[in-house]
Amino acid sequence: MRRQVWTGSAGLEAADAVFELMRRLIDDFRSGPPVTPLVVLQAEEEDPTGLLDRRVEKVVEFVHQSQLPRGLLGKRLEGGGGPDAYSSAIDMVRQLCEHSWDNQRQSQYKPFTFPRSRLLRAIEQAAPEVGAEEPTVWTAAQRRERLMRRLAELRWRPAGGADGVGGRRALALAETVGSVVNPSGFAGALFIACLSVLLGEGGWRTAVWGGALALLAFGLAHLLARSAPPLLWLRRASRWFATTTFLAPLSDRPEAADWSRWRPAKSWETIRGRAFAVAQQVAAAQAGDPTARQFHVELRVLALLEDLRHNFRPLTFDLRRRKRTVPPVVYLPRATEEDGGLLLLRSISNVRSRRSEVDPLLVLAAVPAAERLRPPGAAADPAATPVTGLGSDEEQAHGADARYQRWVTNLNVGQSPGRAAALPWILRIPLSTEELRHRHSAQHSTTRIRRTAAWLLWSRPCLAVVLALALGAGFLGNRWLARHYCEGRLLGSNTDSVRYDGQCIGVATGDVRLARGNRLSLFGVGKHITFDAVEQAIRAENAAIGPKEPHVTIVYAGPVTAADPADTRKGLEEITGVYLYQHYANVSTDQPTKIKVLLANAGENMLHVLPMARHIADLARRDRSVVGVVGMGRDTTETEAAARILKRAGLPVVSTTNSGSHLARRLSNWFGLAATDEEEADALLVLARQLAAREHGAQAAVLSRTVGSEKDFYTTEQARVGRSMLVEAGFTLAPARTYRLSSQGEPELTTPVGAVCASRTVPKAVYFAGRVEDVPNLMAQLGSTPGCSGRRITVFTGDDLTKSAYDEGENLRIPPELTLYHFSLAPMDLAAARGFYEDAHHTLTALLPAGSPAAPLADPARPWRDPLFSSGQTVLSYSATAVLYRAARNGDMPQTAAEAWADLRWHPNPNLPVGTVSFVGSRPYADQRGHGYEIMRVTYRDGRVRSESVCGRPAGSEERLTAPPGAPGADPHTVCRLN
Repeated sequence: MRRQVWTGSAGLEAADAVFELMRRLIDDFRSGPPVTPLVVLQAEEEDPTGLLDRRVEKVVEFVHQSQLPRGLLGKRLEGGGGPDAYSSAIDMVRQLCEHSWDNQRQSQYKPFTFPRSRLLRAIEQAAPEVGAEEPTVWTAAQRRERLMRRLAELRWRPAGGADGVGGRRALALAETVGSVVNPSGFAGALFIACLSVLLGEGGWRTAVWGGALALLAFGLAHLLARSAPPLLWLRRASRWFATTTFLAPLSDRPEAADWSRWRPAKSWETIRGRAFAVAQQVAAAQAGDPTARQFHVELRVLALLEDLRHNFRPLTFDLRRRKRTVPPVVYLPRATEEDGGLLLLRSISNVRSRRSEVDPLLVLAAVPAAERLRPPGAAADPAATPVTGLGSDEEQAHGADARYQRWVTNLNVGQSPGRAAALPWILRIPLSTEELRHRHSAQHSTTRIRRTAAWLLWSRPCLAVVLALALGAGFLGNRWLARHYCEGRLLGSNTDSVRYDGQCIGVATGDVRLARGNRLSLFGVGKHITFDAVEQAIRAENAAIGPKEPHVTIVYAGPVTAADPADTRKGLEEITGVYLYQHYANVSTDQPTKIKVLLANAGENMLHVLPMARHIADLARRDRSVVGVVGMGRDTTETEAAARILKRAGLPVVSTTNSGSHLARRLSNWFGLAATDEEEADALLVLARQLAAREHGAQAAVLSRTVGSEKDFYTTEQARVGRSMLVEAGFTLAPARTYRLSSQGEPELTTPVGAVCASRTVPKAVYFAGRVEDVPNLMAQLGSTPGCSGRRITVFTGDDLTKSAYDEGENLRIPPELTLYHFSLAPMDLAAARGFYEDAHHTLTALLPAGSPAAPLADPARPWRDPLFSSGQTVLSYSATAVLYRAARNGDMPQTAAEAWADLRWHPNPNLPVGTVSFVGSRPYADQRGHGYEIMRVTYRDGRVRSESVCGRPAGSEERLTAPPGAPGADPHTVCRLN
């Protein structure tokens, strides 16, 4: 139970209802309506002897005395004591802002602060510089300069009392030290947190020195912010003064809130202009101008109410709104026109109605029966005219409470402009003569206002300990999370991606950006379109999908990051293809089912494909809109295990450039658009046989890269199928040679190429089972090594060379005697889907930076020859996305991942840039047929690298390649002629 602190009786029956109303307004402040009235008590009848008015005053005093021991923050005003109502009202406002309130040291929380009122007080003290006698001597600019100079002397704060300069300096120093070591403030909390971290990590010596330096730095910053005029625009009071619409009509600029924390000159100009306008109004008010006086009183009341609102603001670090559970109460035992009390009440009501904002101030005032609550000349409000009685006994018992309920109900209408003569915030309680004369009254008691649990939590000792421990643990935890996750923080870490070897591995969700700052740009017509821009375009497409709009989510999985941004070109070109189809479906054709694309990164050379697959699987279990994965275009020793993880999550994989022969045989969820290594070897066999037939017993060699830390399984498979192909073609195999990569990633080809060229019979053909980045070194070695130099040698290789871009300046010199045949997985000139390339050109042009000219296609008749598309990676990822999207919807409705998986083997996909992609009829755990491809011949003539198509077939065709002259009626593209 609460501790009882007061018991008594007023000796008047009229006090009972008023006491209960005030008790309810105070105790139910947190749970009741968020409005506090100006309660005005007034006798119903005038009494020439003044007895009834004195008893009404006694009721106010009774309520004051009963609430005072509770610890309630209150203030009793006797009237301003000025020569007129204006001076008295201003003086009462100053009493509330500048003098101590009751119980302010024993209340629920610390005393109130009034920074806005203090700012206006400083302007009032400087207002004589623009007084009424000055215009005849000084110009407006000179008076403004005098005002600014005086405010600068005052440091925009009201002058102190008799303490003098030394006292003010000591007070400023004490406030500075107090603000720094006070844990309930931001600076104090930060200081304690830093001290705790230093003590935990660096020992007590480091903590002492660090704490001393931090105390000095924080103290200096606080002292400057408090005392230096150039920094005063950052104060809340200055911001309020510059932005309040109450002063907008006085502004010399059209902007009502011309203030910015980042533009001090602009902010200061606004503050100075408003200060000069307010000072002019204050000077006019002191000279007797009634309009200026009304403005001055209402401005001071506005500042008072805004300060009180700030003292009860809910969203603060010190939880002041939870600590202050009762409103501040002002008592006016006698409010008349002469003493300024009625002017103060009217001003509070006017300001509240004008601002339409709720403040916590509760007022209890007694008004003589002869006084009018409205200004002279205002029409009477019938709802507030005196009445002779309160009606029934029940209404008499609860008359004050019933009036309060009606007042709350009618408050909105009461503030309407059509009722301008009314004072809507005044709750008038008429007290009948019988109640005032009846001396019987009940006994009342009050209890101590409790401090909430928030006070204990935020008390200085407790706060210092808890804050230090919490911030220390939070700092260390946040530091670990930030190092482990790509978007790691103490609260709300994004666990869809983690950091491996400095790279962000996993799925980019939330605010994670994989290509942030990557300035690598596309080739050809995509020049100046960076990786960063493509990723942002995908995010913009995702953001344009409404939360309830039907959509499917497709995850692109590939190498998005690398130590050198130049090594992310494969990821860039594939992601560009994914984006092109996303834009085509979402915008160009406006499909009912939209595509959301998420990027998943396996790191450079897809070395972290396993953790990436786990993150994709985890995401798919949470997000049922994920229907499958596109990409997985590099065959590593972990690709099969990663695809099995996705299989267990129910996700199909539509691969782009992965040519692993074993994947479709071992995985039921693998759907590859690329011809397998065995298909590539079978196609190159047509050319190899023609070459072997020219010279009986011709030799050939296989040169392959060994599998090392790069986990490259592609080269192992290429070496296997290349060896079988050369034997079947009729070559005599020389000993196979292997090469490794140096610590810098360069191929060490000198020794193996030297061994090949040193053979008694130099091979006519070399099958190179390596990567595209190793080809320039191979060509240089074959052209310069004795035994091979000057001899005609044909080099066969797989599909990795399609990633090259020698037309864009990449360094490649092929000796005239050498001919290079490589595989292309995207037979673009056989499908000849011109519409795709034109649409892609138009879509990508929109991603160009502002001011960058749009480049035309190099060959509009054959746009697939443009360097943007020549590698085939963009069209393959576009086609893969299209295949998965078409399987993931049933008409206009999205399907689940399981349904998409099943539909991949059900419907063909014609009219794609690579032809017709179809898995219809293909069985799980068996080879998939119908892949499209081309064989390309690369030579060096007339000072440049030349690449031309030898033969091939579009996707969807199963016709085998043949040597000239070919079968009757055969497609001429499937007839392969050796150079």
